[in-house]
Amino acid sequence: MTIQTPPRPRTSTAFRLFPVEVTGVRRLGANLARITFGGAELGAMASGGLDQRIKLVFPLPGQDLVLPEGDQPFQALCALPDGIRPHLRTYTLRAHRPEQREFDVDFVLHGDTGPGSAFGMRARVGDRIAAYAPNAEHPHGRRFAGVEYDFERLGERTLLVGDETALPAIASILEALPPGVRAEVFAEVPDSGDVLSIPTAAEVRVHWLPRLGCEAPGVLVADALRASRPATGAYCWIAGERDMVTSTRRYLLGECGFDRESITFMGYWRRGVHGDLPAN
Repeated sequence: MTIQTPPRPRTSTAFRLFPVEVTGVRRLGANLARITFGGAELGAMASGGLDQRIKLVFPLPGQDLVLPEGDQPFQALCALPDGIRPHLRTYTLRAHRPEQREFDVDFVLHGDTGPGSAFGMRARVGDRIAAYAPNAEHPHGRRFAGVEYDFERLGERTLLVGDETALPAIASILEALPPGVRAEVFAEVPDSGDVLSIPTAAEVRVHWLPRLGCEAPGVLVADALRASRPATGAYCWIAGERDMVTSTRRYLLGECGFDRESITFMGYWRRGVHGDLPAN
């Protein structure tokens, strides 16, 4: 399904705003939902990697989403006054199908504590928001800012560490790994009902670490890594709660002896802080 919307002027920026609407909703687990978005303009949306980040634009409650025009639409959105300015939150693409003009985003559902979770809990087919994403019609849009996992650095082994916010990227990476690669995954999730089945051609060992409401984010990951003590030589990717990411990287560098160039890391969120984090 695609959205029939009036054509909007093309922007000359590497990223642009895409009007989208919900075309499908599927519950994945106790605290996870996959939402499919479609849009007439999404043929011009680009993606460059398995952990491609985009921003979703959520209108304020009771308001319609109005997107600014011009060459700097994101800056124009941010400049809107309080009471009008929509919420912007960063998400990882779970799947991107440009030929069908649609993409999937997996939402973590944690009540009405944030605009993304609130939207994910109530999303219905036809709901309209917007995405701020790479513009395939601009040459610099194909540089794909917001992609961290580097397949050129992948050898025979990879180590993936993350929480529920990193699951979409972890799943996409595992699905893309070729035969012969060994992957070890430490995935912390809210509940045992959030454990996913992820197809892959690689040899994969996943440590699912459900918090069950008993542990602060990052505690189970830290304990499991110390019990496992990963061996050097793997390409590491770490994402999720910022303090967990920082402590995991320090542990791998300091106690395990990993080389700095073998670790890619990104803090997606921070406990007790609402809204997007600046890039590490």
